[in-house]
Amino acid sequence: MTKMADLSPEHFIWEWKDRIATIRLNRPDRKNPLTFDSYAELRDTFRAMVYAEDVDVVIFASNGGNFCSGGDVHDIIGPLVDMDMKDLLAFTRMTGDLVKAMIGCGKPIIAAVDGVCVGAGAIIAMSSDLRLATPEAKCGFLFTRVGLAGCDMGACAMLPRIIGQGRAAELLYTGRTMSATEGERWGFWNNLHDAEALEAEAVKLAQRLAAGPTFAHGITKTQLNQEWNMGLDQAIEAEAQAQAICMQTTDFERAYRAFVAKEKPVFEGN
Repeated sequence: MTKMADLSPEHFIWEWKDRIATIRLNRPDRKNPLTFDSYAELRDTFRAMVYAEDVDVVIFASNGGNFCSGGDVHDIIGPLVDMDMKDLLAFTRMTGDLVKAMIGCGKPIIAAVDGVCVGAGAIIAMSSDLRLATPEAKCGFLFTRVGLAGCDMGACAMLPRIIGQGRAAELLYTGRTMSATEGERWGFWNNLHDAEALEAEAVKLAQRLAAGPTFAHGITKTQLNQEWNMGLDQAIEAEAQAQAICMQTTDFERAYRAFVAKEKPVFEGN
């Protein structure tokens, strides 16, 4: 196990408090685009999160009124035009590895989205476990606008599961922006909050998760993702095994003893 409280990334902002890590991209003057370096560093950070003993929840926050404007036009899109197939595939695999790392990090991720959230930024929001936004949030999967397919970084697999096949198909074919009210109505956003309250609400939600049975939260995250590829019988059996594991934790015993004593359980994540 490792500790990540003092992480000092080069390509994004990292904040840590009370076992909650906050990540925000740090190019607010350009609406926080991603670069080759920030992609790779984010991927490596989420991979390391699996072993972090001092992080229970991650908030992926906005910065300067915007979340992320996708891949930087000059630092990514331009160079991609000149790459050969081998290098292009290495890049698209790397971007997909960020999504895999987010899914596999074992910690609930809360996206707190204000303003622009498009392209790879929309993918980051989609890949989070819970998504909060402001009424001003503009989310779009813009890949067709630059002559690419909508099937980027898992979008064709994940987005239909969140908002439905027909709605996902419309967004991925047209590249149009989904309004915040549409996103909430369709289930993409869990809640909408005013900009001045957004991050506080994300922290409040993160604190609630961090105060819960965090080992069990990791199991929940694993099952939510692994059961995509299971039939119902397999899923029920997998959940039986997962829940039996959780029943061996001390948190399960703590909850029982607190219930008997008519007290609120204090979970410790073990």
